[in-house]
Amino acid sequence: MAEIASAMTPVELSKAFRLLNHGPTTLITSAHGSQRNIMAAAWVCALDFNPAKVTVVIDRNTYTRELIEAEGTFAINLPSVQQIEMVKQVGSISGRDLADTDKFAEYGIDTFAAQAITAPLITACVAWLECKIIPEPHNQATYDLFIAEVVAAHADARVFSDGRWHFEGHDDLRTVHHIAGGVFYATGQAC
Repeated sequence: MAEIASAMTPVELSKAFRLLNHGPTTLITSAHGSQRNIMAAAWVCALDFNPAKVTVVIDRNTYTRELIEAEGTFAINLPSVQQIEMVKQVGSISGRDLADTDKFAEYGIDTFAAQAITAPLITACVAWLECKIIPEPHNQATYDLFIAEVVAAHADARVFSDGRWHFEGHDDLRTVHHIAGGVFYATGQAC
């Protein structure tokens, strides 16, 4: 017990989220009319099984949120380690800052059509969830928290099958995890 106590260090409460925030980094895509956007997001969580639901925190000042609220849908894309530079790029600029283009064109991001929503899906990701917002105005306004039903889900069979991830032999397809402060890790080996 003394060894644990001597190794224990206080964490600023404003940074406490970093102790939990190491789930897979996601790319949130949105579209409304002829506008579309993509942003990196780490605060995404499964909420329920049947029907499948997720939560995602999207700041009220983002262009992605504007499109999501207008359309009522969005996609969650799980990028792999081979896409880390693109993740960093789309996470460091607002779609509003691009005058005559969007992030997809600016960074050469290939997409394909979703089955049930208008937001595009990102090619070369390892999983995709198509989501429809369940309106919760209080949560959205107060906490920037969106609850959504997953209306379609897809995964790359090379690394996900029979309801399980299996990255062995596919290091380039491992998911990336943002642990805050601009630091990312790849999914490790199964234990």
